[in-house]
This record gives sequence, structure tokens and C-alpha cells, in this order.
Amino acid sequence: MEKKTRIQQVYTLLVEVGRKAGDGLPKKATGAALMCYASGVDEAEAVRETVAILKQADMAPLDVTGYGTREERVAQGHDIEDDEAELMDRALAENAVIVAQVNPFFD
Repeated sequence: MEKKTRIQQVYTLLVEVGRKAGDGLPKKATGAALMCYASGVDEAEAVRETVAILKQADMAPLDVTGYGTREERVAQGHDIEDDEAELMDRALAENAVIVAQVNPFFD
């Protein structure tokens, strides 16, 4: 029986994080939203890897929303700018999680 090769893809994830000592967020922030591009053989793996990396970076992931692969996003009518596409390509090439944007929350 041949082993089926699973292909890596890049998933767009929005991760909400809470506060944790050493998280690097602004002093008065109550948390943040992070736009991430993560490689994985499926979205579940991309989410697991992203959460693990953020925890290693002293962040406190609370919730993850997946927006699918580049192809799925294009099919849904999303415009993908060149800089976003470059980050997705980098995540795939490096088998990495790329945090593209951090938006802190304030009360």
C-alpha cells in the first residue's frame, strides 16, 4: 500500500489573544487580533501550529477564525494584494507561521 503524500497549503487565520506577562502588547491593551498565515496539510494543523507558536511567544490565544486557503479566499471573492501573497508564499516556503498584522484592543 502506497503512502499518500499530503500537500502543504497556507491558511489565513485571525487569532484573538488575551493578556499575558511578556506578550509584548502595549501596556494598556486588553488583548489583540493577529492576522496570521500558517502552513499545514489542513486547516486544523495550521491552527494547532499557530497556537503552539503564539504560546511559545508568551501570548495567550483565546480564539481562532479560519478564512481558508488562498484559492478558497479567491473563490469567495477576496482580493489578495501582492504583499499578502508574498507573505503567504513565504509561509509555505518556510513551513512557518507568519504574523502579518497585530491590532491591539483597548477598553
